[in-house]
Amino acid sequence: MPELPEVEVTRQSFASQLAGARVLGVRLGKPLRWPLGCAPESLHGQTLGEARRRGKYLWLPLERGGLLLHLGMSGSLRYDRTHPPPGPHDHFDLWTTRGLLRLHDPRRFGAVVWSDSLEADPARKLLAPLGAEPLEPGFDGAVLHAGLRGRRVAVKQALLAGDVVVGVGNIYASEALFAAGIDPRTPAARLSRPRCERLAAAIRDTLARALAAGGSTLRDFRDAQGHNGAFQDEARVYGREGRPCGVCGTPIRRIVQGQRSTYFCPRCQKRG
Repeated sequence: MPELPEVEVTRQSFASQLAGARVLGVRLGKPLRWPLGCAPESLHGQTLGEARRRGKYLWLPLERGGLLLHLGMSGSLRYDRTHPPPGPHDHFDLWTTRGLLRLHDPRRFGAVVWSDSLEADPARKLLAPLGAEPLEPGFDGAVLHAGLRGRRVAVKQALLAGDVVVGVGNIYASEALFAAGIDPRTPAARLSRPRCERLAAAIRDTLARALAAGGSTLRDFRDAQGHNGAFQDEARVYGREGRPCGVCGTPIRRIVQGQRSTYFCPRCQKRG
């Protein structure tokens, strides 16, 4: 599933090219997770602003309202200055004076939804449950500690929930917990303020490194220009079951938490 680094990398790969473009047409393919919510022709002639991100959502502002996009489980956006014919998994096309933005989504869990503004439904309702943005100045150990207080679930699962901090997906949660020296099975409520400070710093550093690497491509993620991510090649625990920890040499372990694979070093990461 594309997470915060992949979504932000995608945004950066087309936002400046489409800012100021005028919509020439809209094509809808097979139904996505939610209906568009407006007549496609009502978007014709409107000018696009610069795309923004909130969590794993992208907001494409228009002169009247905007489009909220989510990539779902397997979706990706493609930007092309030409108009190639759509394939069987291309379910939304936005034709503009500066090229085509296309949503490719084999599993169709993604969405493109019109909203009058970010403060109006459906955008407001979809964005309201989201936690803090980890790469913005307001996110720190105090925010994390307050959000985890009283939570009995394992800290890894609390991070994935997205209501305390957004965008820390499966790969990045495993990597951040390793960097902070915290066992992923530790009950979230047991993390002290100092450990939350270390974890918050590790989350910021991990996501920043993932952004610099273009995100992670495990199966089919590409940015809007068709480039793969490379963070998976520098992961220190994720996908390394049985291989020696780069710090202490202990074999990396894999467990399953909430039907997701978790990787950690049983020696470097403390549960207490």
